[in-house]
Parts: sequence; C-alpha cells; structure tokens
Amino acid sequence: MTARSINVLHVTFNMAIGGTEQVINQLVRNSRSCEVNHEIACIDSFIGEIGQSLANEGLPVFCLSRQPGFDLALVKSLRKRIQQGRFDIVHCHQYTPYVYGWLASFGTGSKVVFTEHGRFFPDRYRYKALMINPLMALMTPAIIAISGATREALSRYEFIPKAKIKVIYNGIDPLERKEEQVSKIRSELGIPEKAPVLGTVSRLDQVKNQRMMIDAFAELLEAHPTAVLLMVGDGPERPALEKRVADLNIGESVRFTGFINRPAQYLGLMNVFLLSSFTEGTSMTLLEAMSLGIPAVATHVGGNPEIVVDGQTGFLTENNNKEAFLSAMSKLLENPGLWQACSRLSRERFNENYSINHMASQYTTIYHQCRGN
Repeated sequence: MTARSINVLHVTFNMAIGGTEQVINQLVRNSRSCEVNHEIACIDSFIGEIGQSLANEGLPVFCLSRQPGFDLALVKSLRKRIQQGRFDIVHCHQYTPYVYGWLASFGTGSKVVFTEHGRFFPDRYRYKALMINPLMALMTPAIIAISGATREALSRYEFIPKAKIKVIYNGIDPLERKEEQVSKIRSELGIPEKAPVLGTVSRLDQVKNQRMMIDAFAELLEAHPTAVLLMVGDGPERPALEKRVADLNIGESVRFTGFINRPAQYLGLMNVFLLSSFTEGTSMTLLEAMSLGIPAVATHVGGNPEIVVDGQTGFLTENNNKEAFLSAMSKLLENPGLWQACSRLSRERFNENYSINHMASQYTTIYHQCRGN
C-alpha cells in the first residue's frame, strides 16, 4: 500500500453472483488507478464466485462467519482487521453490514461510508431503526442510495435524513454483442432464426414475479406464436415456474437456461428485455440490456422509472398488472419503428448516465472527501 493511497475495506454479506456484488466488483476494478486500495470482508461464511475471481487476481478477500442474533464476536473480528489494515474508509454495503462495520470502526479513526443497494418487498417500519439510525447517520460521513426511490425508502423507513443521502447510480462497462456467439446460442437453444426473443436475466425468486411474466407471455403467443421466452438464471422459484409453463402448455416456447456465469451473449439474443419485479434498486441486468440497445418492459417500481423512460427506451407498467405487461410487449413486437427508436435511445441514455467510470469517479471523490474530514 502506497503512502498516499486511500485504503478501503468493503464490508458485505458475500461476493456471490448478484447486483450488489457486481457493483463492488466494478468499483474495485475501476478505481485502482485512482490511488485507492481495496480489501473485501464477507461476513456470511463464504466468499462466492465474484469474490473468488478477485482473490485469484490478487485482491485481498477474507471471510467471517456471522452467527445468529447479534454477533459481538463479528464486531471484534472486523475491528481487529480495520486496525491491522489501517483503513481510511470502511465501505459498508447493505444495512446489516453497515451496523457491524459502523460498530467495528467506532474509535479507530476509519470513516464509514454506507451504500444501500435496494429494499425488501414489502418495505416496513422498524421502531428500533427510529432509535438507532439517526445517531448512526449523524456519525456516518457519507450515505449513498443507488436510486432516488432507494433514497426515499431510507428516509421514510430508516429515519435517515434525506439531505444526508446522496444518489449514485450503478455503473457498468457496456456489453458488446458478438454475433457468432449469439448465433451459436440460438442454435443450441433450438430457437428459429427469425423468432422474436423476449427474455430476462434474473434470480428466479418470488420477488421478481416471473410468474406474471410467464402468464403475460402465454397470452402474447396467441398473436405471436413464434415468439420465445428466454429465462436466464436460477433460484428457489424455478420448479414452480417450470410447472406453470407446463400447466399453460407453452413449454415449446420457453427456455430455462439455469445459471449462466457470463450471460452477455444470452442478453444479445433478446429483442425485448423483461423485468417484472415487485421491487428493484438499480437493476444491473437492465443496465446491461440498455448498453446493448435492447428495449425493456419493466414494472414501475424502485429504481426502474429512473432508468427506463416510458415510451422512449421501453415501457413501464403498473406492478403485477399482466394486461399492461402484455400490451407493452405487444407494442414493441408489432411496431418495428418504435422498437428501433427505443433501441437507439436506450444506448444513448446508458452512455450519458450509467458508465462505470462515472460511478467509480463519484465514489473515489467521496473517499477523498471523507478522509479529508
């Protein structure tokens, strides 16, 4: 570690495959040249695929085992590492890591940065938060939300002063469609050359509401019988979703791929990206789709309205409204001119607002400001 560099310890649950983990991954990879050194502490007993990849490249990633209930031993372990590593910044991702990181850093001279990456559905008040969070916020130099909607939720449900919360949108490197690989995937999945592909890349979970997506797609097939629904991802809801597909007798039109480590070219196969979640922060896969110029149909929840411009880069629909979701999908399939305009504007909007360099620059500035305070 160089004398002038800023030393940052990221505290998170783990570094498996997920949106929060991808943000940390991108931040770490794209701010090393800014005289920032990073280390990652995973508090939930395992590192995960992204963390292991970073560790293999030489980034320090270590694992702690959080115990049920409030784990005082975890506070002590984190505090020991903070002191040993002489960290300037303890960057906590999500609320529980924030609590542990805040307590562990108290009195060490390290400055805490807290990023809230999303909210549970349904959100709720916690009276303990009313007593604790205003004090924690007062003693936290920087609190960040990944969308305006997340900022509103932090203020409303966590009692953190809105003026204290800065919004930094997630950023990613734009994806590149590789036609040869896309054609190979199409062939492997048995998708006809001219069949329109609607799809999603997501954890198969109830909060993502893919059942509604499947029900809407089943009705879409009545007017577009060659269409294919591509479900990239895995999760606890997969058996129920596969059963729903079977019950609707649309198995020939739906492809479940399971977990794909690098799904960029699967995204590249899609004509329309679908996001039917009950709640979202800033969806990384939605941003990836935008970078490829893929129009989206997404529910009007969380950070989605801050990404998708309704009628210009895709469509926003009422939460859990199958008819509205179906109508939006149909518009994009039936109006080539509309699809092309949405595709062009999606790329433009991505380049203006969601680049990884923009995100990394904002966090690096905050690190410098916090260390200087």
